[in-house]
Parts: sequence; structure tokens; C-alpha cells
Amino acid sequence: MIEEQILQAKEFIQEADAVLITAAAGMGVDSGLPDFRGNEGFWNAYSVIKDLGISFQGMANPKWFATNPPLAWAFYGHRLNLYRETLPHNGFKLLLDLIEKKNNDYFIFTSNVDGQFQKAGFSQDKIVEVHGSIGVVT
Repeated sequence: MIEEQILQAKEFIQEADAVLITAAAGMGVDSGLPDFRGNEGFWNAYSVIKDLGISFQGMANPKWFATNPPLAWAFYGHRLNLYRETLPHNGFKLLLDLIEKKNNDYFIFTSNVDGQFQKAGFSQDKIVEVHGSIGVVT
């Protein structure tokens, strides 16, 4: 049954005039990035907050810039460097190949803040990062 559904989805995609790509933490995780909700994943990458007993979600709060600026800047600086050093996995290339077949008629809606879609070669003009981007300060 699942095989039939996969074949049907493939047919729908092939017949579509455009592509809407939605992505969350799984896209980055496959590139080796820790996810936002999985404390163990990010704690392995940045143990400072684990040692302080602060969850990843708890640390991802602007209050830290007022209450402990060095910790806040270290946390976001570490994440920014991690995101900059990570290379997008092959799934991004597969999506790029797909959108080329659709005359580059696509749109991306993502909760990721890591900039991996841009790094992979997707147009910034066709990406909405619902939580913003760690690499852009407004």
C-alpha cells in the first residue's frame, strides 16, 4: 500500500507546474546539524548550556541578551559557526534538480534558521524562513 502511495505522490509531483517545499529540522539533521527540540543533539554540539542546566529552547530566548550577554552571544555565535561550517546534504541537490524540471517555479517555506537552502543554491527571493535566519540581523 505505501509503495502505491509513493508512486502516486511521484506522479503528482511530475505533473505539477510548480513545487512548494516545506522543511523543518529534519533537513538540517540530515546534514549533521542538531535539531532545535532535541536537547541531546544540541547539547552534544554545545555542552555549555547542558552544564548550566538550561534547555536548548530555554536558551533560545532574547532575555539572555539582557541577563547574561556573554552567554547569549556565545550560544548564538556557536550556532552561527556551526551552521556556516555545515554543508547541505544531497537531498538539497535532488530538490534543485526537481525545481529545474519545473522551470525554477518553486517556493520554500521553512522553520529552519540555518541558511542551508541558500547555501545549497536556492534563491533567497523564493524562501520564507518563518523563524527568521540566524545569519541576518534586522
